[in-house]
Amino acid sequence: MAGMFEIVFKEQRKKTEGTVLCLVAAEHEAAGAATIDPSGVIARAARTGKFKARALSTLDILAPEGSPADRIFLLGLGDPKAQTAHDWLKAGGTAAAKLRGAGDATVFLDAPGVEITPRAAADFALGMELNAYRFDSYKTKKKPDEEPTPQRTKVTIVTAIADAAKKGLALSEAVSEGVFIARDLVNEPPNVLGPIEFAAKAKALEELGVEVEILGESEMKDLGMGALLSVAQGSARPPRLVVMRWNGGAKKEKPVAFIGKGVVFDSGGISIKPGAGMEDMKGDMGGAAAVTGLMHVLAARKAKANVVGIIGLVENMPDGNAYRPGDIVTSMSGQTIEIINTDAEGRLVLCDALWYCNERFQPRFMINLATLTGAILVALGGHQAGLFCNDDTLAGEITQAGLVTQERVWRMPLGPEYDKMIDSKFADMKNTGGRHAGSITAAQFLKRFVKDTPWAHLDIAGTAMGSPTDEINQSWASGYGVRLLNELVRAHYES
Repeated sequence: MAGMFEIVFKEQRKKTEGTVLCLVAAEHEAAGAATIDPSGVIARAARTGKFKARALSTLDILAPEGSPADRIFLLGLGDPKAQTAHDWLKAGGTAAAKLRGAGDATVFLDAPGVEITPRAAADFALGMELNAYRFDSYKTKKKPDEEPTPQRTKVTIVTAIADAAKKGLALSEAVSEGVFIARDLVNEPPNVLGPIEFAAKAKALEELGVEVEILGESEMKDLGMGALLSVAQGSARPPRLVVMRWNGGAKKEKPVAFIGKGVVFDSGGISIKPGAGMEDMKGDMGGAAAVTGLMHVLAARKAKANVVGIIGLVENMPDGNAYRPGDIVTSMSGQTIEIINTDAEGRLVLCDALWYCNERFQPRFMINLATLTGAILVALGGHQAGLFCNDDTLAGEITQAGLVTQERVWRMPLGPEYDKMIDSKFADMKNTGGRHAGSITAAQFLKRFVKDTPWAHLDIAGTAMGSPTDEINQSWASGYGVRLLNELVRAHYES
């Protein structure tokens, strides 16, 4: 796998040198103990240290005399009967933190009492890679108290199912690369990543067989995308609409579609944001980043599905040509929108992208991702994304994928009483319904542009950036949505 770790699976290792990590389930002995410590020193050290093998607990043991290892770690798994896919990810992430900069390491995976499946082994490796991600390419100097950039660590994972696990390793690599693409895009500074530069990143997916079209300002004007273009008109940087297609399914099968908000920087426009924290608005393209990362995963693992990814890329700035509160713009659908607040811009980008996607591709469903509202942070914090959906089956599938990957969602309400809040005296609708129910009225706005197509809106303002770090993410940008939607496609939409 690419990154800090070079991971290989083997059924056994003749010479076990360097750092060793052994997995331990509660009330069982350590994996590989007989191989590296036939005298039983590890077991005695665990008893002396009162190591109970609770989930993700660790114990650092000095290598006993005569052991081929230099250093030994025990990693607890907890109840061996309760291991989930995400538990294996977290175990891998915890292992990565212990093996960081080790040089050469061995992990004994076959803990007594624990059933190891090929997917569990692959998830463990994926957790290691996800934990290891760092975004420090712009640092030219390290502070004295900062960790030095670690050397690449070769990790041999010893397991009886090594041959089967090797097949899953390619999938893990595809997923980690897709997550890293999303994290990199969100972490990039806004002076480096504008709409043109972002579109070029998406264009690079052609190397994997993704068909990529990039629409410029003139093409969008011809299509009548007045809502999207109004957001962009205050910026010196021209907008782009990127259409990505992966054709891995049957020829006549309708595609599934993912649409991402890509506001590369959001000043708020004329309704300018407060200065405090405005630097975080470089991440207001987290939805577009997730869609781009997802398309990489699907192409890299040769997903047997037809998939469309569309991202609307703009910058929202307050110059003399910027759109104003009170303006009325005409969307591609022909519906008119009264601008109440120019900081409610993401929905203007998405409404034209959704309509375009529906009209051109007639997909089986559409899912849009957007760092859309601060209100969703008030409701759900940084632990779950808001899910708004017009189809119960699709909502259930997304929810289940969230439970598997622990990129969780919480379904929020939609309804006519909320829809009335965005009615306008002067146009077909207004772009914000006010402070109350802000996330819901934003979703109601988008719902007016999807017709009867099954559709879901994921408000990822709390999960795509600045969310709590954990065993598999130490970055400000999480890459949220890539694993969630890859699991959705894998579980339900591949032929």
